[in-house]
Amino acid sequence: MHHHVFALCAAGLLAAVPLVAQTALTKTEEQAKASYEAHRGDFDYLLGDWEFTAESRQYGKFHGYWSAVRLAEGQIVDEYRVIGDKNETYYVTTTLRAYNAMLERWELVGMDSGKGLQDVGTGTRVGSEMHIEQRFGVMSPEPSTWRIRYFDIRPNHFSWSADRSTDGGKTWVTGFQHIQTRRIGPARTMGPLAPPKHLADPAKK
Repeated sequence: MHHHVFALCAAGLLAAVPLVAQTALTKTEEQAKASYEAHRGDFDYLLGDWEFTAESRQYGKFHGYWSAVRLAEGQIVDEYRVIGDKNETYYVTTTLRAYNAMLERWELVGMDSGKGLQDVGTGTRVGSEMHIEQRFGVMSPEPSTWRIRYFDIRPNHFSWSADRSTDGGKTWVTGFQHIQTRRIGPARTMGPLAPPKHLADPAKK
């Protein structure tokens, strides 16, 4: 009797686990490692410093700078800054990108000053392109969902295009925003923030 009760409870708990979690639980450590190795470089093209020009259906034409660095453990941090003609900052956002090998997807969170960690999304490599779906402005009166494509990816250039929805994906404005980039600085990697003692600067011990 006790075995039957335990089995029923276990089945109930499993049913309560979200489908994505159940999918992750079916992947072995070896499979997850292979997935990570296959996709860890998906955003390598973004590393470094870029100048961009853009056009939006909402804001018209604008320009700015975009820089990305790889952290010691493989995550990508990038800063996207829109500037004016006198180099004044109109808008800046920081994004953390990390690959989830158990779910075989990139997971992103945008960080605007004072807005917390609410602008989340996921990304997948599709052939030679990167596709992202992400929520923006979650803490604003007008949140929106964006479908983003990185394409025509080359060593010193990539193109970016996004569709936008303000009704949770029911309808979309296609080609809402476009970006063209030009590389102005090489790829960069950041070392450990808290290195073990044998890697630390002896002068700081």
